[in-house]
Amino acid sequence: MSATPRWVAYDTLRAVSESDAYANLLLPRALRRAGLGGADAAFATELSYGTLRMLGTYDAIVADAAGRDVAAIDPAVRDALRLGVHQLLAMRVPSHAAVNETVRLVRKAAGGPASGFANAVLRRVSERDLDAWIARLEDAARSDDERLAVRFAHPVWVIRAFRRALAAEGRADELTALLASDNVPPVVTMAALPGLAEIPADAERTGASPLGFRWPGGDPGPVVAGSGGRLRVQDEGSQLAALALSRARPVRAGERWLDLCAGPGGKTAVLAAEARLHGAALEANEVAPARAQLVRDSVAGVPGGVPVSEEDGRTRAGRARYDRILVDAPCTGLGALRRRPEARWRKAPGDVPELTALQGELLGAAASALAPGGVVAYVTCSPHLAETAGVVADVRRAFDGELVELDARAVLQDVARHPLDLPAPVDGTGRAQLWPHRHGTDAMSITLLGRR
Repeated sequence: MSATPRWVAYDTLRAVSESDAYANLLLPRALRRAGLGGADAAFATELSYGTLRMLGTYDAIVADAAGRDVAAIDPAVRDALRLGVHQLLAMRVPSHAAVNETVRLVRKAAGGPASGFANAVLRRVSERDLDAWIARLEDAARSDDERLAVRFAHPVWVIRAFRRALAAEGRADELTALLASDNVPPVVTMAALPGLAEIPADAERTGASPLGFRWPGGDPGPVVAGSGGRLRVQDEGSQLAALALSRARPVRAGERWLDLCAGPGGKTAVLAAEARLHGAALEANEVAPARAQLVRDSVAGVPGGVPVSEEDGRTRAGRARYDRILVDAPCTGLGALRRRPEARWRKAPGDVPELTALQGELLGAAASALAPGGVVAYVTCSPHLAETAGVVADVRRAFDGELVELDARAVLQDVARHPLDLPAPVDGTGRAQLWPHRHGTDAMSITLLGRR
């Protein structure tokens, strides 16, 4: 049973629940170990990601059907029930098969008595379709935000953070479009490293990044391996963030560049290729050893190599003076909910102050390490205003006029293949915010600061 698509999905959920694993890293390895491909791999992928995406809504449905809070249900049984609900309400699986296979899974994982409980809960769930369940939960909601949370499976605090971020551009009316886009699996986007690889002639090019193209389907792994990593899977927003730094100003030969928080290395590879084209030298740093190795692997296809240190970025930045620094700061990850569906349930509002303190310290260290006339790109895969505009404002105040904000939106328009819808923030800053519903990218925030 351990090699079946349902069991692979179950193992993935258990690892996410118990070990804070990332499904997008764990599941591909699990599929290879189980020898699953084609329709079986697609089934396991949809079952895993779809369940994680809708977790909050499914937990509310399970609680209603079980007559108890999901926290009171054994975790091993709870994860199986979540999978069963997704099959019943969101996949083309016959009800009897969804119930029977889930009960079988519970029997193996938790024993006979638990399987009887699971059978009863799932049969109650099967009495309504998803729309009817959502309507029932919405009727019990206490606010409009709670109703949105049920319908779009986002925590209320995330919904409110998104609304504020959109309102900062005068676009609060786009909230439901944004929430809906987070629940649509993204199209796989590839990048061809500049000067090292060409976009395939028959590929559909992306609308914004000059390096990007769409993957037509199937496993891109063989193509990535065959190119030595010069063709790679990379979100278009990530490509644009790296290019915003490398193309913010003309590059002078001999410039020194630093990627301060480089893991897992996608942006590092783009910067390394750009540096090679223009005669600059790139260094990278990543404090976590496992992620530092991912950076080394990511830049292995770039001739000349990139030295990768494993230090705290707050002290590493000051070892030299740099002309360009990328601070791709640790953040809540709220901008990548399409690709990391479990991330929306993993963070809480209380995590934000600790993260913003770290982000400010990293950006401040990078700004101190800039040579005169140098540029730092502050990037987060989160649109949360505290992690973006708030951090930048605090650091600029601390530097008392020494830092000048560049117009990141204008830089991106120059970089992009086609014009981008990038409204000016109401605070008058030059920050650029990408969005999944508007640009088809992760919700990447990009700020460019120059040192006088």
